[in-house]
Amino acid sequence: MSSSEKNVGRGLTLGLLAYFLWGSFPLIIKFLGFATPWEIVVWRIVFGLIAGFVFILVARSLKRFVEESKKPLVRKWVALSTVVIMINWTVYVYAVSADHVVEASLGYFINPLITILLAIGFLGERLRKMQWVALGFGLVAGIILTIDYGRLPWIALSLAGSFGLYSLAKNRMAPHITALHSYTLETLLLTPIALGMLFWVAQNGPVTFVTRGWLDATGLAMYGVLTAVPLILFGAAAKHLPLSWVGFMQYLTPTLQLAAALLVLHEPMPPVRWFGFGLVWIGLGFLSVDMIRNQRAK
Repeated sequence: MSSSEKNVGRGLTLGLLAYFLWGSFPLIIKFLGFATPWEIVVWRIVFGLIAGFVFILVARSLKRFVEESKKPLVRKWVALSTVVIMINWTVYVYAVSADHVVEASLGYFINPLITILLAIGFLGERLRKMQWVALGFGLVAGIILTIDYGRLPWIALSLAGSFGLYSLAKNRMAPHITALHSYTLETLLLTPIALGMLFWVAQNGPVTFVTRGWLDATGLAMYGVLTAVPLILFGAAAKHLPLSWVGFMQYLTPTLQLAAALLVLHEPMPPVRWFGFGLVWIGLGFLSVDMIRNQRAK
């Protein structure tokens, strides 16, 4: 898309809406607390798949979806993206249900740092000085938070690692398949697993989608739909915004999640944890400055 065709105002509106929706997910999951985390993930997949196909039919891109899904490179990377997004969704829903939203937000704050490590390991990239500084702050923060939690912050690391790998797979697929089509293909591949999980849920308790009434069933269904909507909004926004804007906006979601954890859900945040988060934010500051400088140099 040429610069004359870009509409920054539209891109900013769509991007902010996408990130605000992602940031609201902890409160939505808490609303769905009548269901187990496993059942919430099941309906997220099922209704996310339905929403994906509805959007494809509205866009009249079903033929293109089939063609893109057959590409060998797409199949290779979608296998990875499907596995890691299942891990990400399951860990995230569990984290919110178990009152670990603060730690979940940490996972998305450190995600850019994990992405740098993946770039070194998978893409053979060489780091610039400020990127090394950012990683150093992240490492120290990780040690402090491990001491604070009395364990490795495995929720944060799982979310950051799985989403980092997911972003890598999406990046490799991007020239060959649209974001909506890859998302729909992922949920399609996850549907058999979701049905197996649903059978397991039914064997170990009531299926609340059936037993709780239409309002709660609608809530479970809408969470699946809302999984697809921000993705589409973000895909449209990214076409109109400079890369640096998109880079800064990614911090909005964990910020909103942290705010929800502290102000609405009243999770504890001792001083040591604030210090650890502060080190992460300093590292992200170095990373952001490096990103701006590098983009200007190019």
